[in-house]
Amino acid sequence: MKLKIQLYILSLWLLFILLFINKVKIPLCFFDCEFVGWKKLLLDNIIPTISIVIVVLGFIFYFRFKYIVSGNKSLPEKVTNIENINWEHLTFLVTYVIPLLSFDLDFNLDEDRNSLMFFLVLIIIGLIYVKTNMFYTNPTLAILGYHIYKISTTKRNNVIFISRDIISENDWIEYKLLSDNIYIANKSKPNEFTRT
Repeated sequence: MKLKIQLYILSLWLLFILLFINKVKIPLCFFDCEFVGWKKLLLDNIIPTISIVIVVLGFIFYFRFKYIVSGNKSLPEKVTNIENINWEHLTFLVTYVIPLLSFDLDFNLDEDRNSLMFFLVLIIIGLIYVKTNMFYTNPTLAILGYHIYKISTTKRNNVIFISRDIISENDWIEYKLLSDNIYIANKSKPNEFTRT
């Protein structure tokens, strides 16, 4: 559950980078300039500050994910059937992330509730993302070079695999369970005990 939440936050990495670029307010001055002060700078940039914090958390969670998936893996198994389902990254991005950019985020709760609605929608999407086990549809992982496959092996049928490798039919893979029939996989070479 913890890993799923962290991968959800990582999946929003692009959204918060775009929000930062869209909302950051840096006072520009060329002559007779004075620093406006940290308090005013932070109050004018609440959304960009939150965005930077979430982007940094995303980096931390990505390195934690890499550490988790680097552990012990299964014995090699031969891929008997494979379907590339990388399009699911794009579905998540277009369906959930891009529409969230249309919120008018001024973070002034006295005048409107758009900021509150934005964060409530993020929480609701996160609950759905985690409960329906869709954490593998992660556009950030796609940018970082991960692929999604539906694979059948000599021991498993139609299971979701996430991999940095390009996997084809008849390749051998080692894998590690992430959650409920979703695995992280790497190409491997069969040894004499697993060759069939």
